[in-house]
Amino acid sequence: MPAMSSSDDASYLDSVRGQVPHYDELQDAAVAAVPFEPANVLELGIGTGETASRLLARFPEARITGLDADPDMLFKAREVVQEVSLARMEDPLPDGPWDLILSVLSIHRLTDDQKRTLFRRVREQSKALVIGDFVSLGDDRGETQVPGRAYPDTAEELADWCDGELVWQRDDLVVIVADYR
Repeated sequence: MPAMSSSDDASYLDSVRGQVPHYDELQDAAVAAVPFEPANVLELGIGTGETASRLLARFPEARITGLDADPDMLFKAREVVQEVSLARMEDPLPDGPWDLILSVLSIHRLTDDQKRTLFRRVREQSKALVIGDFVSLGDDRGETQVPGRAYPDTAEELADWCDGELVWQRDDLVVIVADYR
C-alpha cells in the first residue's frame, strides 16, 4: 500500500473531524485526563499519531509505542513516535510494564468479550488506562458516527469493565480513566 502523503493526512483528519464533530475536544479531554506524567506509553490504535502528538506536547519526555492494524497509518505515525508496530488490539500486548495505555477511537471496534480480555491484560501490564471513544446512548446500541464494524457499549459498562471512571462526555463520546497504581 502506498504511504499517506501530508495532503492525504490533512484529508484524513478533515474526514474524521467531519464524522466526529467533537473530535478535537475528545482528543484534548483524553490527554488532559492522563492522571500522572507517564514515562512509558502504549497507544492502541495509534492511527496517524494525532493523540500521540498531543500527548507529547503535554509530556515531552514520554516514550510512546504505537500499535495499529493499518500499515498506512503506522507509516504516518512513525513521524511522531519512537516505535510503532503492526498489530491488532486482540493480539498480545508488547512486553510491559507500561505507565499508561491509551486508546482514542479504537476500543469500540472490539466485541464485548474482546474488550474485557483487553482490559484484563491492561490491568496486568499498566499503571493506568485512558480511553476516549464512542459509547452507546441506549437505544442506538451498535451504531456510531463512523463507518465500519463497531460494538459500542454504554459508558457505565466500559468504566465497570476496566475499573475506571467517566471523566468527560459530549454526546456519544466519552473519556474514561482507570488508575491502577
